[in-house]
Amino acid sequence: MTKAHDLRAKTEDQLTEQLGELKREAFNLRFQAATSQLEKPSRVKEVRKDIARIKTLQNERSRSAAK
Repeated sequence: MTKAHDLRAKTEDQLTEQLGELKREAFNLRFQAATSQLEKPSRVKEVRKDIARIKTLQNERSRSAAK
């Protein structure tokens, strides 16, 4: 699980790249869950929360840049 203060230190490009990786992982986890091959069910929740953290930070940055 990624902490918010770790994400704030990253650039916008790094956040976008990490967001893409997490979305791919979430996609793969959904397939594993559908085929009953999911080894660590808690990982689904962690990935969803990390995606939300990154999107929130990106939204905060875009709002502050718009001011």
